[in-house]
Amino acid sequence: MILYEYPFNERIRTYLRLEHLFGRLGQLLPRDSALDHHFALITIFEVMDVTSRADLKSDVLKDLEKQKAHMAAFRGNPAISEASLDAILARLDDAFNRLSQQHSKPGHELTEIEWLMGIRSRAVIPGGTCEFDLPAYHAWQQGQAGARRADLQQWAASLGPMAQAIGLLLQILRDTGKPQMMMATAGQFQQTLPQGRTFQLLRLRIDASLKLVPEISGNRLMAAVRLARLDADGKLHAAREDAPFELALCA
Repeated sequence: MILYEYPFNERIRTYLRLEHLFGRLGQLLPRDSALDHHFALITIFEVMDVTSRADLKSDVLKDLEKQKAHMAAFRGNPAISEASLDAILARLDDAFNRLSQQHSKPGHELTEIEWLMGIRSRAVIPGGTCEFDLPAYHAWQQGQAGARRADLQQWAASLGPMAQAIGLLLQILRDTGKPQMMMATAGQFQQTLPQGRTFQLLRLRIDASLKLVPEISGNRLMAAVRLARLDADGKLHAAREDAPFELALCA
């Protein structure tokens, strides 16, 4: 099964982009090759670009506070495990405290390291990080893998609180979705969203063996899925067959 996710608002869109970048960084850092570490550094720069929005940190802190209040309301509910509730509230408190104690944007201190900002400015140019453009960076890449990794971990340290908060918020959001099997008739599916709830994320799983690509669209009132197939010419063409898929709406 292949999972596709579609955000219904710009805030969740940003969270998903950051989660994607943090996931990539987490895979690249433990590796040893200089090329992997190059792309780990590029990923750090990408995270800095995404988190440069002035109100992002406050949005994340507000969401953490909102989730804490929401979870605390379950206190005393016999259907809810007190131990599980205490555990998630502790995680929310820890994420809130770590992020709120940061006095600047994630990665802001890196902007004061002239050498790194020189790499960042060249990285947006195709081939701009060649050894003749950045000899000092080339020398760093030729060093020991452990030394490079230590540098990268130090540079990425300030991204940790944001990564923790985003991961926790998305986990809680995804847990609200109840997966249901649906059928796209002649490659098309449309559903009116239940009123009284504001859905933020659509999650769709489809059998990889069908070789179908879902093109998802939606708003607060409706969600639609159009199935397509990638042909040999490299273009997506509308699929006309009936196909099952799993759908979850997360509020």
